[in-house]
Amino acid sequence: MSELKNVQPLSDFDWNEFENGSSADVSKQDLEKAYDETLNKIQEHQVVEGTVIALDKKEVVVNIGYKSDGVIPASEFRYDPDLKVGDKVEVYVESQEDKKGQLVLSHRKARLNKSWDKVNEALENEEIIQGYIKCRTKGGMIVDVFGIEAFLPGSQIDVHPIRDYDVFVGKTMEFKVVKINQEFRNVVVSHKALIEAELEAQKKEIISHLEKGQVLEGTVKNITSYGVFVDLGGVDGLIHITDLSWGRVSDPHEVVALDQKINVVILDFDEEKKRIALGLKQLTPHPWDALSADLKVGDHVKGKVVVIADYGAFVEIQPGVEGLIHVSEMSWSQHLRSAQEFLNVGDEVEAVILTLDRDERKMSLGIKQLKEDPWEAIEVKYPVGSKHTAKVRNFTNFGIFVELEEGVDGLIHISDLSWTKKVKHPSEFTTVGAEIDVVVLDIDKENRRLSLGHKQLEDNPWDTYETIYTPGSVHEGKITQLMDKGAVITLNEGGEGFATPKHLVKEDGSQAQLGEELSFKVIEFVKDTKRIILSHSRTFEEGKDETTATKPTRKHAAHKAEAAAQITNVTAGTSLGDLDVLADLKAKMEKGE
Repeated sequence: MSELKNVQPLSDFDWNEFENGSSADVSKQDLEKAYDETLNKIQEHQVVEGTVIALDKKEVVVNIGYKSDGVIPASEFRYDPDLKVGDKVEVYVESQEDKKGQLVLSHRKARLNKSWDKVNEALENEEIIQGYIKCRTKGGMIVDVFGIEAFLPGSQIDVHPIRDYDVFVGKTMEFKVVKINQEFRNVVVSHKALIEAELEAQKKEIISHLEKGQVLEGTVKNITSYGVFVDLGGVDGLIHITDLSWGRVSDPHEVVALDQKINVVILDFDEEKKRIALGLKQLTPHPWDALSADLKVGDHVKGKVVVIADYGAFVEIQPGVEGLIHVSEMSWSQHLRSAQEFLNVGDEVEAVILTLDRDERKMSLGIKQLKEDPWEAIEVKYPVGSKHTAKVRNFTNFGIFVELEEGVDGLIHISDLSWTKKVKHPSEFTTVGAEIDVVVLDIDKENRRLSLGHKQLEDNPWDTYETIYTPGSVHEGKITQLMDKGAVITLNEGGEGFATPKHLVKEDGSQAQLGEELSFKVIEFVKDTKRIILSHSRTFEEGKDETTATKPTRKHAAHKAEAAAQITNVTAGTSLGDLDVLADLKAKMEKGE
């Protein structure tokens, strides 16, 4: 409890008036008004100064000259462990009265309001401020500036890339405010900005003394996928990955290491943009200049596949010296293929030098030349008439392309697939990748193409059909295909024939159906076009036709008698020269003329 203080009586207080009750003439409202006027005039949501009148581990009581005191959590004063009664502190008035009639104050918000003003002033005036690095976060650090949590990006900690962020946690450093988001109250600070101005002047001085071709010592500062940054003593230069070595480099770590001291040559620089291009490989002679003078076209070389593309593969025969094996030089085959089907990066290969241009530093190689060209002795291995097994490569509308061996292709024309079956498209006959037996029909050595046949592996059945399916002969067959124009009939002796709808009428007048087995008479047989025309109707109409035939018309009988008379007359005095006339007359009679 606070001590009682000596209270001095008012010198002008009228005790008589008080005893007589004259003060009753003063209204209660006037008394309240007089009391309120003795208190400080405060407004909500403003920062005022107050005095600490009591404190413990949990709370701090602050008097701001209002009719009640404010109670603030002690946690808001953790930054000030020496706080004591009587200290002046700034507080933010949240509410003059809460539900309990208590004044609500906040010291933390007062500090934040004041800090926000300080941070904005620091940005506006480009002031250097101090901050305490609290912890790491994604992409940088969290810094306490005037009680506000500001963000320090990793790239803004130092001019050098930072590999270990943790060493900065707990440090107090100087910063510049570089960005403020007023809406979200986000603050971004930078330490790097403090030293960049000094470095800019230093860079200008260094760059002013640079010359192309100058060799300097530097320290590897950073390694990226595209090159290496080198510190030349206050200014950075870049060695592009292509300038690290005369050979191909997939990862710069293979050539240099962080913090390694290396000699570099200045290739180019831009004073305005302060960019310096450096080279490392230029400090050693070009490998093409050291290439053996005895190396020539036709020589065999060994190397390693370093790069591969669809069109070919680059082979390094010694560091910095490469040759291209075009895909067309990988196989004697004429099929379009990609280099990945033959080689992989890292493969050790032997190749033949096809071209060599030392001035242009270009070399073309081949690996198919290590094998004998199969077309050199094609007539010996694949003579006309020889039989082989080939692999189906692809189809066209007119035939099948097959491969007998790598580099040796042939075509089976669609007409040479079957003696009897009418093949509309090769896909009906076989599949890509399947094996097929063939006979060599012709050799086109110039164009590297063989004409092949499949049906020639068997005898031509039409030679036999010619003796079986003579016009007028009757055979058993089955209707295997029915169309508007007629039907396809598979004959028991082999082969197929065709009958039009009028020749498919049965004896009872009904039409023959698909799948029926009937007798058919051969009307026409043409071997060249492989055509057999059949009729079922003729098999039972034959008797009727013969009856009609035995009763010739008077005109036909007279004509036939006249012709016979002519033959008799001619033969009576015939000579060898008249035999042609007789033959003509006989032919006319047979045709019924």
